[in-house]
Amino acid sequence: MSVGINSRKSGTGKILTISYDRVSKLNALNSDGIKDLQKAFEDISSDLEMRAVVFTGAGSKSFIGGADINELSDLNPTTSREFISALHDLFVLMRELPVPIIARVNGYALGAGMELAAACDIRIASDTAVFGMPEVRVGVPSVIEAALLPRIIGWGRSNYLVLTGESIDAKTAYEWGFVEKMVKQNKLDLEVDKIANSIAASGPIAIRAQKALVSDWEKLSLERGIQAGIDAFSMAFTTDEPQRMMQAFFHRKNK
Repeated sequence: MSVGINSRKSGTGKILTISYDRVSKLNALNSDGIKDLQKAFEDISSDLEMRAVVFTGAGSKSFIGGADINELSDLNPTTSREFISALHDLFVLMRELPVPIIARVNGYALGAGMELAAACDIRIASDTAVFGMPEVRVGVPSVIEAALLPRIIGWGRSNYLVLTGESIDAKTAYEWGFVEKMVKQNKLDLEVDKIANSIAASGPIAIRAQKALVSDWEKLSLERGIQAGIDAFSMAFTTDEPQRMMQAFFHRKNK
């Protein structure tokens, strides 16, 4: 098993950390690793105590170093479709997880690694992280969740990455808007915990509704997205969460 899951209490629930461990291979994704990650996300998807998930690669050198080139070199038209479809299925599981996923990018995030980071909701990187889409340099195009990149960093920058195969440093990724925060390596856990705790301190029903709504915004026209938001706002008041949290706010304010 190449996947570890740790849990800690925060707010009214818990924060889970999923770590992918193939350190000797720069945490490259192979078929077994993809299956292990799929199972991990399937297993936690129904956990109502879960408030946020942190995803990271084991060690300090690599987040996800890409797809395992040793396995890729043996693929044929049939097995290549199976491999890339399984990888896409993993990213769908992540994007459809009901709570936010924070990418803790601690090193190389190349190819499938950059796509996995793109499939997360928030990306926090150390200043030593490196990002890139080098697939064309080994004879294949960047595919599946590479399609998210233009939405995040724009068409020109996406074209630069997927057509040149060049890598960018963490500072550039931050300036381009791919990562939300960039911190020193020794401050990475502190920053990730701060953001995860902030999510966990919010209304758990509201957070799940917000992630679902953001997903809707990607697919819907502007007007339909606004209407979906009106529905979500109204649905929030079918629970007692708004009243409880507003009363707590007033109580803190009046102290």
